Amino acid sequence: MTPGDACSTFLVRHAWLTLRGVVAEALVPFELSVAQFASLLLLDESPGMSVADVARKVSTARQSANEMLTGLERAGLVERRQHPSDRRSQQILLTDAGRARLGEAVPAVQAVEARLSNGFTPEELAVVNAWLTRMTAADAPQGEEITTL
Repeated sequence: MTPGDACSTFLVRHAWLTLRGVVAEALVPFELSVAQFASLLLLDESPGMSVADVARKVSTARQSANEMLTGLERAGLVERRQHPSDRRSQQILLTDAGRARLGEAVPAVQAVEARLSNGFTPEELAVVNAWLTRMTAADAPQGEEITTL
């Protein structure tokens, strides 16, 4: 019996680590880390997220997310604006350069995903995606930071 037979968590973690490594390589030409790419995707889908929101969504500590976003800000890919109703919070927004960089990087990541999912039927991929979507919906309670393994 392998660890994956007893616990799908091990398989998901192993798959994630493998996928993350291959995606990281694909993102090198775009000068983005996997976390930066994920953050740009999130900010494109939900403009104006706070640092805490980004941290929750990329499963990292708020301080780590803040440092990562600072790097993106220095690169001109995101900007921070004062939240209109909360003086203690800032909204993070993509710049035009950030949107362009994301647009360039997405096809490279999609190509990696297509290569790794080669041989699976559309039905099999739909089941995997449905399962993963349900698992992500069961994440930590609102406001709680998730530590990574």
